[in-house]
Amino acid sequence: MRQTAARLAREALEQLGVRHTFGIPGVHNTELYDQLGASQSITPVLVAHECSGAFMADAVSRTGTGIGTLAIVPAAGVTHAASGIGEAFLDGIPMLVIAGGVRRDLGRAYQLHDMDQHALLAPITKRRWRVTRHADVIPVIHEAYRVATSGEPGPVFVEIPVDLQLMPGDAGEPPAFLPAPAAGSRAAAGDIARAAGLLRAAQRPAIFCGWGAVDATAELIAIAELLGAPVSTTLQGLSTFPGNHRLHAGFALGRAAVPAVENAFEGCDALLAAGTRFAEIPTGSYGWEPPANLVHVDINPQVFGANYPAAVALEGDARVTLAALRDALGGTAMRARADAVAAAIARDKAAYREEWLAHDPKGRVNPQRFFSALRARLPDDGIVVADDGNHTFMVAELMPIHAPRCYFSPSDFNSMGYCIPAAIGAKLARPERAVVGIVGDGAARMTGLEIATAVAQEAGVAWFVFNDGELAQIAQAQETPYNRKTCSVLPQLDFEGLARANRAGFLAMRDDSEIEEVVAGALAAAARGAPVLVDVRIDYSKRTRFTEGVIRTNLKRFGLADQARLVGRALWRRIAG
Repeated sequence: MRQTAARLAREALEQLGVRHTFGIPGVHNTELYDQLGASQSITPVLVAHECSGAFMADAVSRTGTGIGTLAIVPAAGVTHAASGIGEAFLDGIPMLVIAGGVRRDLGRAYQLHDMDQHALLAPITKRRWRVTRHADVIPVIHEAYRVATSGEPGPVFVEIPVDLQLMPGDAGEPPAFLPAPAAGSRAAAGDIARAAGLLRAAQRPAIFCGWGAVDATAELIAIAELLGAPVSTTLQGLSTFPGNHRLHAGFALGRAAVPAVENAFEGCDALLAAGTRFAEIPTGSYGWEPPANLVHVDINPQVFGANYPAAVALEGDARVTLAALRDALGGTAMRARADAVAAAIARDKAAYREEWLAHDPKGRVNPQRFFSALRARLPDDGIVVADDGNHTFMVAELMPIHAPRCYFSPSDFNSMGYCIPAAIGAKLARPERAVVGIVGDGAARMTGLEIATAVAQEAGVAWFVFNDGELAQIAQAQETPYNRKTCSVLPQLDFEGLARANRAGFLAMRDDSEIEEVVAGALAAAARGAPVLVDVRIDYSKRTRFTEGVIRTNLKRFGLADQARLVGRALWRRIAG
């Protein structure tokens, strides 16, 4: 059988169940795009920028419906997409990146797009391949998929040179698709029994879980009820444990966490950590020390002991490993403890909510009132996509996420510009679900033109732009020590003009009196398949617990002399201006 590599790549993607590819056609992949356009099951999506395409692919993978796939040109397409690929790599999200490559049959140097893209992508991909024979196209793409989805997931890269795409060659025997083996656990039975013993013997056990346990929600709930343990999540793992469960305390650890977490975890003498690396953001800049009796569950053994030593390390898929741990815990549930913990959490959550509701937004939109209205109207399985910024932590503290894989944000790579394209990817992957985006005005400036992609694809997404005229998270970080906001005050942008230019709907939310009507109108428009942008004149004058906690934690790391210098400079600038 003789086929072009482009035709073979299309066949491989169809076998993998890929439904959308994201990218921009160019001289090194027009043949591939011609084949994608002829597919009965794959829709190639034209994006405004390859970085946005990578964010869309990332979100497709996070929904759990299949692997997000890029089809991009070499060199510039790869460098443009690198931020989105890096986000997927650090966040543990599978992604299949397919790019063209320069011709190998010309014998010429300095070809267009001629660069070592494999060296460029080496730090942010699990593996890379350059196809050299037609017969290898399908096996390589199959193998790339298995690598991307096995172990700790991540992005992979396949280069298909343009001459192979254009010219037919011997395709060999069509290989059968062999799926990745089912995830399992390497944890020994003895270690699981020891972990169960530590947790059962604890007086104040607690649970901390991240994205790595997002498919183990049922097991986490069962363990939490058995132990009567409060639960906190990482930022990326907000949808790992339901925010409306009575033992859900909130987000983060230590002084950067909401009061319900800080109080419930005080005196913790045994911690079950599942699917988390104890990274900088969820630990509030490492502002909380786990107890000696730390039981750490993760599919990647390299995370064990990286920041905190584990008394028991359990390597394996979270769902399988936690199921075994649940069974080993056995016995009766600690109902009295669970009732007491749940009552304290409910009191602390109510008090924190009232504290926000009592805050005067001075004619703008109170964040708690906004999130309360959105939560009341959004279905439990609605997907919330947040960008990077101050609004990210407001979502984490004020917007309960009720179901698994219903919250996406750029966590470890921390890429601004994620929300608008990622929400499109989520909607294309889950067209039956409501999808909303929470994006800062700074991040919206980066990828706002992808709204046109949503319109073209009839992806009904409602984006709520938290508009305060600043890069708020950085502006707040500058304000305290410097009394200056250098390059964090934004030029005015007409968001209505942005929406109209992209043929999307537009709504404005100027103050609290408009919250209910505008939220309802935006969700209704999105449900009709009409993308809509909402200009939310948000009030950021009240800081999140996360922001305050991180500032305090980092200030304490300085010596007394440096603390005095920093505080003195801040006071002097407030006096002198």
